[in-house]
Amino acid sequence: MKELVEYLKDKNIICKSLKEVAPKALGSRKKIQLYVGVNLKGYYCSVMLLEKKSRVLRKEANELIALHEKLELYQDTKILKRYIRIRAPLCSKAKALLEEKGWKVWDEE
Repeated sequence: MKELVEYLKDKNIICKSLKEVAPKALGSRKKIQLYVGVNLKGYYCSVMLLEKKSRVLRKEANELIALHEKLELYQDTKILKRYIRIRAPLCSKAKALLEEKGWKVWDEE
């Protein structure tokens, strides 16, 4: 958690509160870390951390978007700021899809 807070601080994103949500609570078996926070302006934001060896394709990007929608239902609020940190090879079409849907993508291969 401390590493994530430091990383977000380097990106000039500061959250008043940040808590982890287990993917199992959303009915997902994905190996991903989910965090929901409230930034200084009072908007909800979600942060996803995805780390794997295989390539992230467009199909998986659609699954991540669906997971975010489940997270909104779980929190019972609209989450306006969406961030994802991917430590894997990322397909350019998947990245374009996420950015088109309003995500801020940090790709670290």
